[in-house]
Amino acid sequence: MGTNADAVGATTLERMATARAFNRWMYQRLGPWIGRRVLEVGSGIGNMSQFIADRERVVLTDTDAGYRERLRARFAHRANVAVRELSLPDIPDGLVAERFDTIVCLNVLEHIEDDRAALAALRGLLAPGGRLVLVVPAVPFLYGTLDRALGHYRRYTRSLLRERYAEAGLAAPRLEYVNLAGLLGWWLAARVLRRETIPPGWLRVYDTLVPLFRLEWLLPWRIGQSLIAICERPRE
Repeated sequence: MGTNADAVGATTLERMATARAFNRWMYQRLGPWIGRRVLEVGSGIGNMSQFIADRERVVLTDTDAGYRERLRARFAHRANVAVRELSLPDIPDGLVAERFDTIVCLNVLEHIEDDRAALAALRGLLAPGGRLVLVVPAVPFLYGTLDRALGHYRRYTRSLLRERYAEAGLAAPRLEYVNLAGLLGWWLAARVLRRETIPPGWLRVYDTLVPLFRLEWLLPWRIGQSLIAICERPRE
């Protein structure tokens, strides 16, 4: 890979692949919103793709040719899964005709300088009434060495994300913080210790704590390392 962000991103994906409980917990949070014809943007090595590969039609995408080859090898046994190149906001002609009922975009939008154009492009790929399942890093105060090393342009506030999807012509019946436990770890790694990758030992401990994450909804206030937005393209 040609840049430091590429190398750090690859290391992060490999380490996140070992956080099996966390990956499943995130899917369980998002799964009820995912339909039958699904486009995943920025599939990487398939950490989330594995949970949606049984849908009727699944198109996995990434900008990186190496990741696309790994995805093809991993899901070669599934005739319903295709792998394509996608670099937002540019949309290949072959995708336009698909008209997905769901687009899954997890921790991708922050890597795109023109996030307005990216969201507008994704709206164009949704069938009327379709959903964009979006996860982005939250709390700008946390922005530090990890974000810079990963090539993040920003972390989002609720108001900024709401402004962005509204500009793209999307409505969001659900917008919420998630991953309260990640706040402290990210702050310590990125702002205090100034790490450029997530320490693997920390991830192992974090993964064992996943059963406790479900308790965050019992708290009277909401904050978290990430924001989930379930956005909808209005029916026309």
